[in-house]
Amino acid sequence: MTTNRVPDGPDPDRHPEDRRPDHRFHDDRRPGDPRRIAVDPESVRRSLAGLVLTIVELLRQLMERQALRRVDQGGITDEQIEELGLTLMALEEQMAELREHFGLTQEDLNLDLGPLGPLLPRD
Repeated sequence: MTTNRVPDGPDPDRHPEDRRPDHRFHDDRRPGDPRRIAVDPESVRRSLAGLVLTIVELLRQLMERQALRRVDQGGITDEQIEELGLTLMALEEQMAELREHFGLTQEDLNLDLGPLGPLLPRD
């Protein structure tokens, strides 16, 4: 019975300069290979901006819901309600400007969490 055993170390019959690195650490993928990840600076910048804006949008929506809860409970004055409304509107406008600057839509910020559904509620 013959077994095909892979040697434990480098092949002693090959010159050290001819040896290829261990396949576990060598990437044979070529440009254009569908398994290759595009890491051009613009793509990275846009992806990072999308991630940051997604987190900011999630926090903005949470703050808005909390503000509505406080208004419904009657725990704040009319002046505070007005200030809160203006602040939330300004934040929403800033978010729209940032999305436009980075070429993102509101839907781009809504991550799909698989079986849990979308991260942000759809209006």
